[in-house]
Amino acid sequence: MQRPIIEIDEEKCDGCGQCVLDCAEGALAVIDGKARLISDAYCDGLGACLNCPRGALRIVTREAPAFDEAAALAAKAAREGRPAGTAAGHGCPGSTPRRLTPLLSAQNAQAAPASPDALQARTATWPLQLRLVTPSAPYLRGARLLLAAHCAGFCLPDLHRHWLDGRVALIACPKLDDSHEYLQKLTDILASNDVRDITVLRMSVPCCGGLDMLAQKALAAAGVSVPLHSHVVHLG
Repeated sequence: MQRPIIEIDEEKCDGCGQCVLDCAEGALAVIDGKARLISDAYCDGLGACLNCPRGALRIVTREAPAFDEAAALAAKAAREGRPAGTAAGHGCPGSTPRRLTPLLSAQNAQAAPASPDALQARTATWPLQLRLVTPSAPYLRGARLLLAAHCAGFCLPDLHRHWLDGRVALIACPKLDDSHEYLQKLTDILASNDVRDITVLRMSVPCCGGLDMLAQKALAAAGVSVPLHSHVVHLG
């Protein structure tokens, strides 16, 4: 049948992954550094993915099988390690992985113009909570990770300038949350992405040492070796 479907200009595509984040059906993936249409049947042809900073995507009309929403969502769930029929990020649309701003250097971040909205988020990626992060999120590939205690952001006024410079933030609390779930999630992230290093930023209270243990166990379980740095925020 003739129907609208996405077409990708590989020469223009730089593999940023924005289209992957915008496609709710999971029809697209970054493969070998380029956005690819996984299956014609997964594309609904509505163009939610057209917000490409390089203008590499367009909608064309050509011969293609009918859109199969059930198959598309089932395949997406399988890639994200979820049972078919469950929503990504525990059913919350606010947990959809997004790159909000470029990973600026501290110098460039200071020079960047201020947002007219005082409540504009300054974090580079979303979500921040480790339990909500999808291991297949494009921004995790080749990332430098900051595994930080929830409390660290409130205790350190210069957290963005000194600690988030070029890093992807993952926040967790080993005392209040499920450490087994955290371990599986962080292991999956490390196993499926070429992570460059991990920085742990924890509080000096004893229970927060669980973040160090979490990082060490996840590295061992994933079978990868990357630099691991730990820093303690002291109270009093």
